[in-house]
Amino acid sequence: MNRRLFLYAGAAVAVAVVGGYTYRTRHLSSDAPSVADDPVAALRALSLPDLDGKQHRIEQWQGRPVVVNFWATWCAPCVKEMPELQSLQEKYPGIQFVGIGVDKAENMRQFLQKVPVSYPLLVMGAGAIDTLRTLGNPAGGLPFTLILNANGDINRKILGQIQVDDLDRTLSSLAG
Repeated sequence: MNRRLFLYAGAAVAVAVVGGYTYRTRHLSSDAPSVADDPVAALRALSLPDLDGKQHRIEQWQGRPVVVNFWATWCAPCVKEMPELQSLQEKYPGIQFVGIGVDKAENMRQFLQKVPVSYPLLVMGAGAIDTLRTLGNPAGGLPFTLILNANGDINRKILGQIQVDDLDRTLSSLAG
């Protein structure tokens, strides 16, 4: 009798352990967002160098809206919108602007001598194209601009050159 009770108790413990493990792996772990499953979280956590080699993360500006502009020196619409982005950055000092270059740091430094901007420029290089695709730009086209709200979530995506008045309205609503 005791032997049978011991076997039943052992079987019950084994079932409870397997059931608990199964529940945990299927339910609890799926509740926690994975960076691999969230490309915006991956972008915010990505460490990129500026033109001086200092590392930055987009998440360092969380708590305020952020305009993330992917651009390249060889992209004519990108070059054309840089002074417009600079003007908007001056108009909205509470909104952080960040340029992510799909280019080489040296090309970006030379570009800044002709078209200066005061917001941070980070270097991502050609690998940025895959990042653009995961962020909802399947062709990987430039320029590509993301407007993140203060929580770091995407408020808006703009593929192609910005329209200043349109972006101004979006930023006005975030700055308010």
